[in-house]
Amino acid sequence: MTAVQHDQRGLVLTTSSPDAANHVNRAISDYLEYRLTAMPAAKSAIESDPTFAFAHCLRGYFLMLIGSEAIIPGAKKSLVEAESNIEGVSEREYGHIQALRAWIDGRLSDAGHQWEQILLAEPLDLLALRLHHFNSFWLGRADLLRDVPASVLPAYSTTVPGYGNVLGMLAFGLEECGERHRAEALGRQAVEHCADDLWAVHAVAHVLEGDERHHEGIRWLDYPLSTWDDRNPFKDHLWWHKALHAYELGDDEQVLELYDDAIQVDPNGFYLDIQNASSLLYRLKLLGIDVGDRWQALADIAETRIGDHSQAFTDVHVLLALVGAKRFDAADQLLQGIEALSDQPARRPDYPIEITRKLCRGIIETNRGTSTTGLDDLLSVRRHLQVIGGSHAQRDIFAQITIDAAKKSGVEDVTRSLLAERHTLKPHSRFLTALH
Repeated sequence: MTAVQHDQRGLVLTTSSPDAANHVNRAISDYLEYRLTAMPAAKSAIESDPTFAFAHCLRGYFLMLIGSEAIIPGAKKSLVEAESNIEGVSEREYGHIQALRAWIDGRLSDAGHQWEQILLAEPLDLLALRLHHFNSFWLGRADLLRDVPASVLPAYSTTVPGYGNVLGMLAFGLEECGERHRAEALGRQAVEHCADDLWAVHAVAHVLEGDERHHEGIRWLDYPLSTWDDRNPFKDHLWWHKALHAYELGDDEQVLELYDDAIQVDPNGFYLDIQNASSLLYRLKLLGIDVGDRWQALADIAETRIGDHSQAFTDVHVLLALVGAKRFDAADQLLQGIEALSDQPARRPDYPIEITRKLCRGIIETNRGTSTTGLDDLLSVRRHLQVIGGSHAQRDIFAQITIDAAKKSGVEDVTRSLLAERHTLKPHSRFLTALH
């Protein structure tokens, strides 16, 4: 009989090494709290037991979370190691290995199905829940962000490790489905239960943004910038949220200070950093605010990701950086790469090619100001942008771009309709105020 250990929630880990099991437990906890020590812990598990298939799978997962095609070879190596040690693993661990294979192949929906199957049998598999949540976010599936955490919550209690994490995921899912009142209550409860869960902190920040409670948003994120220095780049997304609140309050000095101190992109060009920086600078651009040489510095890094189509949402934000710096040749090259994906459907089967192509073309053309084609493209996709992933708060930049394009094109009825919609839904929007 194969020797086994157990994780923090009593689930089987197929290894005879207590040290390896402890390292896996630490890796998963660190991942849930966005700690930089998650990957080293996974590697330590492998060192403790090189035949531990689930540890190899976990390392592959962590590589995939980097969000770049450059890590695919490393993730495949982890998959091969996991599969070569698959004999005797539990059905749950086998399901994880199948999910990793689907993710590497770009079949995000299939990976999600695998994680859901795991959760049907083992609702306490917090790793499966978090990875499902992560990928549902980038697939634009707000319903899954809400429904799957809701389906496993009854299996948890305040004494089960990870209870606060489940509350935080459910809070975010409720927010994205428009249930902000319930989301805020659960999000605050999650933070009280687990103050180190940045996702729960993030869920409440989203509620406050959606409610246009920007002074409260500043207070909610009133931490020293060094508070989360031991966390991965997701912490910078929280600073982006704080900057968004400052932007709406007209405090551009604080916006640019946060940009320079916490949001601007490191040379490694992590995908979330590019999203944060591009969308923040673009908001300032739409108001005609000079940001100095920040666009050029950002575009230098964005150009290195032109051929990396691992994620549609990132592609569009790379494009924002390029047009913000007026690098239209590079922007055209990015668009051509997206169009070429149509000839390679197996490469990224869940990539929303047509929506992303039209959105990018619309942004390019409206920045060139050469035709009304850009506005037509933006209008044709504006009701379908959830498929590129991201949150309501993140996708709001595209609503602003579309209104700006309509106003500049002089199409009065379209402009009037778009402005009326925004006035009703976001009556205190700074962007709206600036147009009048």
